[in-house]
Amino acid sequence: MTRRVVSLWLPRFATERRRADPGCPWVLARGDGDRLTVAAVDARAAAAGLTPGLPLAEARAQVPDLLSEPHDPAADARALHRLAAWCGRYTPWTAPDGGHDSAGAAGVLLDVTGCAHLFGGEAALLADLLARLHDLGLSARAGLAGTVGAAWALARFAGETAAICPEGGEHDALAPLPPEALRIAPAQAGMLHRLGLTRLEALCAIPPETLAPRVGRTVAQRLDQALGRAGEPVTPIAPAPPLRVRRAFAEPIGRREDIRAAMEELAAALARRLETDQQGARRLALTLYRVDGSLQTVAVGTSRASREPAHLTRLLHERLDELDAGFGVEVATLAATAVERFTAAQAGLGTGRERDDLAALIDRLTARLGEGAVARPHPRDTHTPERAVTWMPPLSRPGADAWPAVPPRPVRLFYPAPRLDVRGYTSDGRPRALHWGGLDHRVAAAEGLERLSPAWWRAPEAAPRDHLRLETDAGRRLWAARHGERWSVQGVFG
Repeated sequence: MTRRVVSLWLPRFATERRRADPGCPWVLARGDGDRLTVAAVDARAAAAGLTPGLPLAEARAQVPDLLSEPHDPAADARALHRLAAWCGRYTPWTAPDGGHDSAGAAGVLLDVTGCAHLFGGEAALLADLLARLHDLGLSARAGLAGTVGAAWALARFAGETAAICPEGGEHDALAPLPPEALRIAPAQAGMLHRLGLTRLEALCAIPPETLAPRVGRTVAQRLDQALGRAGEPVTPIAPAPPLRVRRAFAEPIGRREDIRAAMEELAAALARRLETDQQGARRLALTLYRVDGSLQTVAVGTSRASREPAHLTRLLHERLDELDAGFGVEVATLAATAVERFTAAQAGLGTGRERDDLAALIDRLTARLGEGAVARPHPRDTHTPERAVTWMPPLSRPGADAWPAVPPRPVRLFYPAPRLDVRGYTSDGRPRALHWGGLDHRVAAAEGLERLSPAWWRAPEAAPRDHLRLETDAGRRLWAARHGERWSVQGVFG
């Protein structure tokens, strides 16, 4: 399949993302030494002749009614990241592209290989993308080509709102463009102009080894990338999921019942894809793309691979209350972000239905209570009681470790252990009376003296602890520990 990349250019992103129209020219200003300079201009300021880099005082002299605000590049970067995530409605391969633009401009890259047919073709995809950005108050242009470099050049220098390069036509599409279309430094572009190389058509005819001594290797590298002679991947903001299904709505939806119905439809479609690929989902991510340009995502996991639509739908329903449709949802996607090999199995006479039911119950409890809330105890090879148990996924296979053969341990351990006040001792040094739980108790029996030394690598200077099983005259059975002169209750039996 031939690679196809969209480069989206937002020439006034820094000013337009604020969605504010003060009714007069305004700019963003930044500190430049001991003075303020213009960092970005809106359309009115640009029409008045203001340009980035101009001292703010000079700009105010030219335009008396000029408004200004401080420039916040970090906020611009966060907003661009959110916009790149919103573009996931078209393809899972999206990434911010702000490294080659300045003066308040920004860009987004979309790898739409194999996606255009979902929108009626490449022209329809670009038309839909640009129309939605216009509705969000963002002016934009787009270029579509087989390489990142060619798409970037077309978006910024082709002079069209939506420029599409046919497959394999990068050379002809780039030929009339200036050297600046190669994403090179201004000094390098100026050198090429002084050499008379004002069009990429002339640059393509010069061997790279001839260009490098004068303008550096970057020019030849960028030209090779734009023409497809050198690779240049698109690194998405999130790893592309192995399987993903999409549902677009003719009109925005917002009712809970409509979102639930969309969930069921997406779960059924994803289950069919999983069955075709002989895979089972271990983690799902449902994303709603809202009309205001924002999105909402919830994720659920399964205790073992599954592709049963009803089960996947039930898990998503548990998180339905976390979703807010806002002013309406235009597109919904469901992705299997983690999958496992899952082939069909022949059920025996004991169909294993109990295990399936247990797995479904665990998944629903996890979806409702949170990740990691359901687990099973597993022995740890240590004699320290409070460290003798660890927690593992509920359906994980137990290892070779077995519960160690130790003297009786209480069914409930306290950590940290509460203090125990001993009020008297027998002749052999064992407690005779004690105060615990707000009451005084007499010790009716004491047994099971056990000395436990701490792990030397954790507390090399710590003293050992002496443990006793105590039974009070009221029938309470305690596991008491003596650490130096201090007594504590490590746990209770029953």
